[in-house]
Amino acid sequence: MQPITRDEAVTLLKPERREELRERAHEVTERCVEKRFDFCSIINARSGRCSENCKWCAQSAHWKTGCETYGWVGTEACVKAAKEAAANGADRIGIVTSGRCLSHDDVENVCAALREMRRAEPDIGLCASLGLLSEDDLAKLNAAGLQRVHCNLETAPSLFPSLCSTHTIADKLATLRAAKKLGFQICCGGIIGMGETDEQLVEFAFALREIAPDSIPVNVLHPIEGTPLGDRGILDPERVVDSVALLRLVNPSTPLRFAGGRRDMSDETAAKCIYAGMSAGIAGPLLTTPGADFDDDRELAVRAGYSVGR
Repeated sequence: MQPITRDEAVTLLKPERREELRERAHEVTERCVEKRFDFCSIINARSGRCSENCKWCAQSAHWKTGCETYGWVGTEACVKAAKEAAANGADRIGIVTSGRCLSHDDVENVCAALREMRRAEPDIGLCASLGLLSEDDLAKLNAAGLQRVHCNLETAPSLFPSLCSTHTIADKLATLRAAKKLGFQICCGGIIGMGETDEQLVEFAFALREIAPDSIPVNVLHPIEGTPLGDRGILDPERVVDSVALLRLVNPSTPLRFAGGRRDMSDETAAKCIYAGMSAGIAGPLLTTPGADFDDDRELAVRAGYSVGR
């Protein structure tokens, strides 16, 4: 099976090629994707007051969104989240903190939580999304039991500077390279519906292919009042499905994961996404918006022929 080219990918996004795009993506899914639907869960372990000016994000201190703000939740809360995730059948639990990066004390706090989470739930995978991380910080987290590092590209590199000016794609890639060097699994995806053109959606998909992550979370913009993207509106469901199909064709075997925006979709749209290549999910509460329901997405996955559960 020949890899898709960029020009071919752009052509397949034309409305008149929609059926072909989705059928080709489904064929690739059937050939290349493990028929097991992977679930993870997260804990929002530090919320709001973020120094970065990402135009989509309710947690940025630059925007007035009414986002709930609080500091580090503590080890006990992280352990409780790990136990709840395991009880729901999640494969892994992710610690997520707002902010550009971690201080020395922040790293120590997260390491302490990771060690206790591993003691409490030996079989659950441990993931974290902690902003930009140095190799030294990553080494400490690795020693504490962290297995997977999440850092999204968010969108096409050509579009990113118009959506955030306080850090760069190069900053993100430095974190991802350092994590890969230390042997971490990588979770890296982004958000669709932030004004990307067809060409930029393709650019984003190929940028992810170069990173070769172990998981690609696919968020759909949930416009939040007070952010610069708050008036964009919910992305057309057909565009959502086409985007998933395109990501699948460019990244044939990588799990594509329902993430933010899943609750804005109908089950019909979600089922179309699974047909086109979605093969994993985040369930339970997200950061500032509700997440998917474990049972709903389990049922859709099983109906599509996936096994579910650890």
